Amino acid sequence: MKKLKRLVRLGFAARAAAMVVGLLAGASTAVAAAAPESLLIQNVLIVDGSGAAPYSGALRIAGGRIVELGKDLKAKPGEKTHDGNGQVLAPGFIDTHSHHERGLFKKPTGDELLSQGVTTIVIGQDGGSMYPIGKLWKTIGSRPVAVNVASYSGHNTIRSQVLGKNYKRVSTPQEVAAMVKLVDADMRDGSIGLSSGLGYDPGIYADISEVVELGKATAPYGGRYISHIRSENVKLWESIDELLQVGREARIPVQLSHAKLSMVSLWGQAPKLLKKLDAARAQGIDATLDIYPYEYWQSTMTVALPERDFNDVAAARFVLANTIKPEGIRFTTYDADPSIVGKTLAQVAAERKADPAELYLKLIRDSIAKDADETIIGTSMSSEDIATMMRWSHANICSDGETAGSHPRGAGSYARILRKYVREDGVLSLQSAVQKMSGLAADHMGFKDRGYLRPGLVADLVVFDPAKVQDHATVETPARLATGISAVWVNGEQVWNSGKATGKFPGKPLRRATGE
Repeated sequence: MKKLKRLVRLGFAARAAAMVVGLLAGASTAVAAAAPESLLIQNVLIVDGSGAAPYSGALRIAGGRIVELGKDLKAKPGEKTHDGNGQVLAPGFIDTHSHHERGLFKKPTGDELLSQGVTTIVIGQDGGSMYPIGKLWKTIGSRPVAVNVASYSGHNTIRSQVLGKNYKRVSTPQEVAAMVKLVDADMRDGSIGLSSGLGYDPGIYADISEVVELGKATAPYGGRYISHIRSENVKLWESIDELLQVGREARIPVQLSHAKLSMVSLWGQAPKLLKKLDAARAQGIDATLDIYPYEYWQSTMTVALPERDFNDVAAARFVLANTIKPEGIRFTTYDADPSIVGKTLAQVAAERKADPAELYLKLIRDSIAKDADETIIGTSMSSEDIATMMRWSHANICSDGETAGSHPRGAGSYARILRKYVREDGVLSLQSAVQKMSGLAADHMGFKDRGYLRPGLVADLVVFDPAKVQDHATVETPARLATGISAVWVNGEQVWNSGKATGKFPGKPLRRATGE
């Protein structure tokens, strides 16, 4: 620059002009060299996540984001291309209720997720989360994974930090104040809100006013509340009222987790549930739900007995007659006696010549006495109710699954939606299903920069053949991967190709509000 000024001062204008041209040319070359490499995904049916009708076209990504999309895009000279062969191109699916962190950091390719087209998981569910939440971000930083990870702060985790082992009671105002401080710290560090598991210890002993106060702590940060409600069967309606109370008093969005009517006498009442949620929405409560596509759940044996009296044979008989039949209870974990894993309660009762209700309670007591893990799969939902709730305009899809879990939902949920609920049963249109798995899911989680195919948004993408997508996971083979998903990109990097992980780990921690 000094040389240029000296040339002008001495009257050598031509030489100065030439130097300016050279500098500008050099700057232009530098900019061009720094421009990110682009990729054109062409020959695809675009389903953009909004629920709009599909259309044939192409989409260009660069620098990890969508640059443009449309019907007439052509490849630029030297540009990389990916031929979709007429398959669907959609936003990557967002699992709004996931436990896939269980095993994901040991198996970071996330095959169970990518084979279904899932690019983002939201963890910290059912009241349990990593604490403080900053530990999660550090874990992802040191042990990268293929998918994005967001997290709620768990009410049960926060409650345990303050009440410790003395939790079988209502908390004091001082203890609630201490919990509020912990929630506030997590929110400042990127939590997207508060989750509860009011059917589990220690949250089952909490008064709902405690949860409301913790919900209020998330409000200044744009937080939200997601809940495994206190009861999904006997006290369902009171539990829904609790959910809505949090939304009303804390003035935050509330989401009903893995919505279900888990008792025979409740079957057919999905319209009543949706009417209740619609009425709340009309009053200004942003109430939503997520749901997975199976008639059976997985949890602990104790969750069926909310009074926590494991000697109450009458209560156990009521459960086995009205909620989960002995033949509908399958042991998936029972460390106190692994020989019963894979069997039903009916089978074990027959082998031991025992009363099923008395045996159910004894197995719980034995597990507690040995401080041993136990889980069951319980069949207690109606397929008609699932379809009714799934069609609700404020319902998004989730899995409630985990990596290498013993329920097929962990490896099969999203492919099952596309196979059973779209292709075979016609419960959802293709564009509606994609919306519930991407755009609507992003809206419900507060993600602003992903979930749709729009210029400027993050390039989380999935290509699949809607005629061939197939879930293969079953209760007997829960880890079998889905097929029909041909390609997946996370933050612009391809992580799945032709049925295999590429070995890239571009997943990011998604913090509150912006998703970044």
